[in-house]
Amino acid sequence: MNRHAQTGSAQSNSTPEKKESLAQDARISRLESIVGQIGEAVLATTKTIDCLADRIDALTIQVQHQGHQVQQQGYQLFALSDAVQTLAETQSCSLEQLGQLTETLQHLAAAIEADQKTDP
Repeated sequence: MNRHAQTGSAQSNSTPEKKESLAQDARISRLESIVGQIGEAVLATTKTIDCLADRIDALTIQVQHQGHQVQQQGYQLFALSDAVQTLAETQSCSLEQLGQLTETLQHLAAAIEADQKTDP
């Protein structure tokens, strides 16, 4: 009986240690799980940031390309404006010359009419 008492006493002494060891194992397991979840979250976040960086790079290239196009269109508008101004100046000169030609033709026609009236 003494043996049973000693065994019972030994079992009761190791039981709190086992409980503490099991509790510590459970805490470690939970911590490992949390660390694993944090690692997965960090990897997912890194992947998302990489995708966003790629999209931003693509948008940057697109904006630069559009900026270049706008600059080229600005040059074209300037050239077109210059061409329209030149055309307007040329048209003004042409109208002036046409006015002079009309006046000359009117004088010529008047002279022909006057000559026809004097020549019976």
